[in-house]
Amino acid sequence: MLGNFVYANPTKLFFGDEAQKNLAKALMHFGKKVLLTYGGGSIKRNGVYDDVISALKSAGKEVVELPGVMPNPTVEKLNEGIKVACENNVDFILAVGGGSTIDYA
Repeated sequence: MLGNFVYANPTKLFFGDEAQKNLAKALMHFGKKVLLTYGGGSIKRNGVYDDVISALKSAGKEVVELPGVMPNPTVEKLNEGIKVACENNVDFILAVGGGSTIDYA
C-alpha cells in the first residue's frame, strides 16, 4: 500500500416511478453546474426528461447535457464525458436512465 489516504465514493440512487420528485431536495448541497447524462432519448419520450429539467431549474442548477450513452459505453464515449465535464467545470454528474447510464456516470 502506498501511503495514507481516504477514499470516499458517495452515490445515491433513486428508483421508481416518481424518483425524480426527490431530485431538487437531494441536490441542494451540491454545486451549481450539473452534467446530465442519459441514453438514446427514451427519457424525453416518457416525460422524465421534462421532470428532471424542471427539478434542476427549480434547484437553481445550470445544466450541461451529454446524451447518447449506449449500452456498455465505450472508452471513446467515456473520454467524451471527461472532456465535457472538464471543459464545463461541472460540480457533479447526474445519470438519468438505466444501468449503462448509471455505470457511465
